Amino acid sequence: MLPAFVPLIDTEVRGAILDKLAEIERDHDVRILFAVESGSRAWGFPSPDSDYDVRFVYANRRDWYLTLNPGRDVIELPISAELDINGWDLRKALNLLLKPNPVMLEWLSSPIRYGWSDGACAALIDLARRITHQTACRFHYLSLGEGQWQKHVGEADEVNFKKYFYILRPALALRWLRFHPSRLPPMNLQDLVAGLDLDPATTGRIGELLEAKSQAKEIGTGARIAEIDRLILSEFAMAKEAPPESDRDDHRGAADTLFRHLVGGA
Repeated sequence: MLPAFVPLIDTEVRGAILDKLAEIERDHDVRILFAVESGSRAWGFPSPDSDYDVRFVYANRRDWYLTLNPGRDVIELPISAELDINGWDLRKALNLLLKPNPVMLEWLSSPIRYGWSDGACAALIDLARRITHQTACRFHYLSLGEGQWQKHVGEADEVNFKKYFYILRPALALRWLRFHPSRLPPMNLQDLVAGLDLDPATTGRIGELLEAKSQAKEIGTGARIAEIDRLILSEFAMAKEAPPESDRDDHRGAADTLFRHLVGGA
């Protein structure tokens, strides 16, 4: 068993984030539908010096969309030593979801929330769950994990703890999709491990890696772990062999309806 995940955010930092989000709404004349933590703090493996990765989806006023010259569909604040805050316009978010791209579904499942419109988020979650599942999630996590493996591990003897977790979490998500085909993977590592039948040795090694990362800075490194490497490579191989889902329904009409409803409410 791994230590329980406790999604705590420093009170002063939370206050600073809320101030920034309020400033964004005022300065850009938008309504933020939700704002969440999306990085290692929400994934369950922060380092002592981890920054805060705040992601949000917002709606502009109706007239903003009725123009021949569409405006920029992202809002990004300058990245500081502590805060990384950026968000997507609702139309951009829904179009990415329809590809389908599971990123917004993961944001909507974050255990750390800074802003949350219950009605809007319930509708977004319902649509996201209908669109984004097995094949899309499997492709997303396989591409994410393999890309990080090739870039940061390969034949190296030592690995950066942070990058190792960036590979392990997608591998565990792929395993979750195999064992729980009707349930979407949880965002944080602890819940992923708790829902899988990992052997005690592998679970113990993941716990040791978590402990090492919790005490090391973002640049902390250590030796590769054979049990974790085997788990990662095995899940990548099985994901490549998995058959695709049958064709899914076209949800563009539902997305259009939801888009108009949420913009009308903005």
